[in-house]
Amino acid sequence: MNRRSPRLMLALAAAGALAACGQKEAPKSAAATPAPKVPGKTYARDPYPSTYKAYPGVPTLVRNVTVYDGEGGRIENGQVLFAGGKIVAVGQSVETPAGATVIDGTGKWVTPGVIDIHSHLGDYPSPSVSAHSDGNEATSPVTADVWAEHSVWPQDPGFSRALANGGVTTLQILPGSANLMGGRSVTLKNVYARTMQGMKFPGAPYGLKMACGENPKRVYGGKGRQPSTRMGNVAVNRATWMKAQDYGRRWAKYEKDGGEPPARDVAMDTLRGVLDGEILVQNHCYRADEMAIVMDMAKEFGYKVSAFHHAVEAYKIGDLLRQNGTCAAVWADWYGFKMEAWDGIHENLALLHKAGACAMIHSDDSNGIQRLNQEVTKALTAGRNAGIQVSDELAWTWLAINPAKALGIDRVTGSLKAGKMADVVLWNGNPLSVYTRPEKVWVDGALLFDMNNPRLRPVSDFELGQPGLGDAK
Repeated sequence: MNRRSPRLMLALAAAGALAACGQKEAPKSAAATPAPKVPGKTYARDPYPSTYKAYPGVPTLVRNVTVYDGEGGRIENGQVLFAGGKIVAVGQSVETPAGATVIDGTGKWVTPGVIDIHSHLGDYPSPSVSAHSDGNEATSPVTADVWAEHSVWPQDPGFSRALANGGVTTLQILPGSANLMGGRSVTLKNVYARTMQGMKFPGAPYGLKMACGENPKRVYGGKGRQPSTRMGNVAVNRATWMKAQDYGRRWAKYEKDGGEPPARDVAMDTLRGVLDGEILVQNHCYRADEMAIVMDMAKEFGYKVSAFHHAVEAYKIGDLLRQNGTCAAVWADWYGFKMEAWDGIHENLALLHKAGACAMIHSDDSNGIQRLNQEVTKALTAGRNAGIQVSDELAWTWLAINPAKALGIDRVTGSLKAGKMADVVLWNGNPLSVYTRPEKVWVDGALLFDMNNPRLRPVSDFELGQPGLGDAK
């Protein structure tokens, strides 16, 4: 039977709704912006700017709920008011504006939308077939020239699964980990859109995906080329950063003095952005000793690692991570599947929290992203069993403000604070329970998922027996 993907139909309907509200898409190219007389920093110019526009929402008050504000605060019998796409007020007594939609959440919880700092949705979409494998440009140990956003398929049903089952409202899409420098990452709002630009988080900084350890030395050593060892990994990295420093000096001189511009290099534009602090390093790394070496290398070349990802041995260096202002994005219990992951422990996240490091949960998996709240519960329980007492509301920082900080977007999202984006989840019970799931999810104040409304329960062509599609036989 020939029928349209419901996800695509929702996107097209949303486009019509935006048009009906008089909202127009932003220009799809930066070409209309007059160039400065002396060129600015080349890496800062995005030739594929965000065209994201918030879906229309209505003023909404959710009351009689337990609130986790995402920064460690908890309010019993709380109320959350949002309007115009922003959080207006949070507390136990909030004035209800005329005409607002009022939702009674007795026995339920409200949290900020979940933020996943490590995802490959869209780059490795469902169905998982070789034709969709677009996340690893495994052709050179340094592919800083590629951008993950250019592989994102907006119709990946994984996006709607993450929204509906996991309450995920923001996620970073990364290249894979075959390469030492795998390319730029992109941060997306988890909304229905026809294009990648329509999902692109406005104003979010880019990231540079890096990887250390077994992956790059295995991939390229297996091809009989450098790197084939951990020392080869560091050598190639250092040589590349030296080239990037020279590239930056030549462009800085031109931007100051004018004259003949240096030759552009797409990869070096990205690395220059890192050295200038405009692009954030997101580093795949497992072993504690390698993380320490990478932080030393960052000091040598004057950049900073925003977060180590996976980081199964991060618990050994929580103090070093805290001192360097570097976060750790970890799993609750994935370890032991290769040698560099052998020394992982369930208490990793709790120990990092105890050490005062910036720590968070992440998925790296299209299934895991739908249950990150449960992953936090596992990590929290392991910590408590080891005598590390972390409250439920503090543990929610591992899903909210901490990943927002590591992505450079904590000023606008990651917590339920007045003026921030109204990315909000109403859970039908305690969100740290395996029996709980999102009841409603708002992105920028627009209701995009409602488990009680079939029109707002996203489905895909890969599922049968959904409302409106006939019964599965």
